[in-house]
Amino acid sequence: MLSWARNSTIYRINRRMHTEKQLFDAIARKAREKFEDIGEVQVRAVAEFAVKFAYDNKALDDAAFAEMSTRSGMRGGRSRRAIAQKLSQKGVASSTVAAAIAEADDFRAALILARKRAFGPFRRGELDEKRKAKEFSAFARAGFSFDIGKRIFGMSLDEAEEALDAGRDL
Repeated sequence: MLSWARNSTIYRINRRMHTEKQLFDAIARKAREKFEDIGEVQVRAVAEFAVKFAYDNKALDDAAFAEMSTRSGMRGGRSRRAIAQKLSQKGVASSTVAAAIAEADDFRAALILARKRAFGPFRRGELDEKRKAKEFSAFARAGFSFDIGKRIFGMSLDEAEEALDAGRDL
């Protein structure tokens, strides 16, 4: 059973990066499916062995996962709040989440979202009240503050592109 857990852990870690909670839950779920007469104590032991095996081989690192997810989220136009919520759902500790999002720039992420959705300075058409409300609502749903949305709406296209180019190193 432990060799199965080791092989399953290697397979999962090779496919994609996991958090400790994700790996534990996946191994526990698969162990229940594969071994019909397994008890909860055994499931827990197998899953804990898998997590320990991954840590021993330096294949599991929640801090690195949080950093990578934060950078990816910021490049995708996600707010710090949205990234923190997603990481918490994946089982990353709140202190690790706080450290990962500490350097994240909500303004730059909001600019990226505006460019992706053709909002604010990137808008092609004319702005009417209905469109303005729709764009502000999209910023709010994405987790950005009203102040950031207002600041982006007040920018010209040249200012917005210059601000994006200034933070290209993400």
